Amino acid sequence: MMKSPIPHRRPGLSVRLKLTLSYAGFLMVAGALLFAVVWLFLLRYVPAGTFPVAGGFVPNREDLVRAFAPAAGLALMFLLIFGVVGGWFLAGRMLRPMTLITEATHQAANGSLSYRIEMEGRNDEFRELADSFDAMLARLEAQVAEQRRFAANASHELRTPLAIMQTLLEVAATDPDRAGDELIAKLGVVNSRAIALIEALLLLSRSERQDLSPECVDLSLLAEEATETLLPLAEQRGVTIETSGDFAPTSGSHTLLLQMTTNLVHNAIVHNLPEHGTVLVNTAFGPGSVHLTVENTGDELAAQLVSTLTEPFQRGAERIRTHQSGVGLGLAIVKSIVRAHNGTLTLSPLAGGGLRVTVQLDTWRPTVSTTC
Repeated sequence: MMKSPIPHRRPGLSVRLKLTLSYAGFLMVAGALLFAVVWLFLLRYVPAGTFPVAGGFVPNREDLVRAFAPAAGLALMFLLIFGVVGGWFLAGRMLRPMTLITEATHQAANGSLSYRIEMEGRNDEFRELADSFDAMLARLEAQVAEQRRFAANASHELRTPLAIMQTLLEVAATDPDRAGDELIAKLGVVNSRAIALIEALLLLSRSERQDLSPECVDLSLLAEEATETLLPLAEQRGVTIETSGDFAPTSGSHTLLLQMTTNLVHNAIVHNLPEHGTVLVNTAFGPGSVHLTVENTGDELAAQLVSTLTEPFQRGAERIRTHQSGVGLGLAIVKSIVRAHNGTLTLSPLAGGGLRVTVQLDTWRPTVSTTC
């Protein structure tokens, strides 16, 4: 049985009642202090006992006490009633924003992430809390919608290779004369694609968790390593890779940043011209930030299409030529890794065709004990 995330607590006084009692108690203490001041600094100058005065009556201390004490008691009783009633009303008005926030938390706990407080009025602590809560709900709603869309797309993409393998096996079972080597080769290709998709999904999940071990990473070295690794693929497709740039130190995970760079270069190679294509990889060091830019030649891309390329499984008809186009997660993984490193990712189509992808990250800040 799943344990409830909300701990069990014994019932206690409400905050409104506590504030009411505090207001009433404060008024009672203030009234008592006022009467004490009157007693100490006024009545002590009035003589005790009776003494004759020509032509009239002069009240002594006992007379003033008998007249003052009932009035003081009534005044304290009035202050108590006024403090309770007024405190209850004021506490209700002061805590009304908290009531709206509590209602929003209940709505969110029940799965309604579209609910917003939208508290009106001038800025104060409660309204800052309400605005922050609305922003959190909006972000959660967007993330949940993205996760649901991602799960649906992942299920669809995983279903395709599994259905192909099932079809191949059914055909082989009904056709005993079919060559086994051909079936094994096709099953191997489909299985490799399914494994690549699963590995990409795991990598994307890891980058979204921001499971990072920060260290100093030179983007220029990552660019060289990625281009050397993918050089055979580029030569096979007739694509030329040119790498240039400066020392570009940043802070982050070496593994994830290398995967990010490799994905960008691989994407630029695969979605390039069939022959005599070019990939330009450049790193730059600027004030407070470092840049990694990957450009490739290719077909002209519409701005609307470019804006969707970082979404999972959004490959676009213009970008798909063969089954080697990938699983549609390359740029999605790049976007997730950049976000995990608090960077920015910019995609822009080139005028003559192709795409420019720029990653901007913070520079490495050396300390006394660590150097890059």
